[in-house]
Amino acid sequence: MPELLVRDLEASIEFWCDLCGFTIRYDRPADGFAYILRGSAHVMLERAGAGRNWITGPLEVPQGRGVNFQVAVPDVDPILSALRAAGVSLFMAPETKWYRVDDEEAGVRQFLVTDPDGYLIRFQSPLGRRPVVR
Repeated sequence: MPELLVRDLEASIEFWCDLCGFTIRYDRPADGFAYILRGSAHVMLERAGAGRNWITGPLEVPQGRGVNFQVAVPDVDPILSALRAAGVSLFMAPETKWYRVDDEEAGVRQFLVTDPDGYLIRFQSPLGRRPVVR
């Protein structure tokens, strides 16, 4: 599970929990820390400069360059509605995509959004599987 260093823990909790449907499993406000989850997706949020941070280089926004965090959800539409209502811009508009997996294709409806620190999150809901069309 990733532990993300954030600038503003409250803003991050508002994004991840209020807009994206995560819940706080437990937190340590004095340490600037929250453990959040949604289904099988677990994320730790830690305010940069609080507690012990393992920092390998300068923290520049957008953070987490070169990685996206995929979160599988039953339906992406409620998250999309909440983000749109809050005026949050998407990194990538919703799409339907089929990925080859051996002799089948796995379908997903997905979109990408960045959190307040620029971490890239890909929410996707499964559409099932189908044979590969040759």
